[in-house]
Amino acid sequence: QMQLIESGGGLVQAGGSLRLSCAASGRTFSSYSMGWFRQAPGSEREFVAAIRWSNEDTYYADSAKGRFTISRDNAKNTLYLQMNSLKPEDTAVYYCAATSKGILPVLLRSTYDYWGQGTQVTVSS
Repeated sequence: QMQLIESGGGLVQAGGSLRLSCAASGRTFSSYSMGWFRQAPGSEREFVAAIRWSNEDTYYADSAKGRFTISRDNAKNTLYLQMNSLKPEDTAVYYCAATSKGILPVLLRSTYDYWGQGTQVTVSS
């Protein structure tokens, strides 16, 4: 089983940056595909970015392209989301997720086996 612990959320002014981290337990982190999702109050949890077990395979929602960068450090069992040029509409709880099902679509919530507790990101106008 895997435990995911997120950090790095906070309050930032529009145009600013944050880097979210997701620390994963276990020694098999490198075999998991990882994703970031976000959920605003009253909204569905939506896909933000994902990365396969290989660092070369990354995926982004249209809203994240050009502003967000997903990365991972397998030696540290840690997933990152670098968020630049933040906008008020980025305000949400951000969740990291993990899946051992490497062939399933990374954009789908149902693909993921494990979820973090979420970290709040608030972007002020």
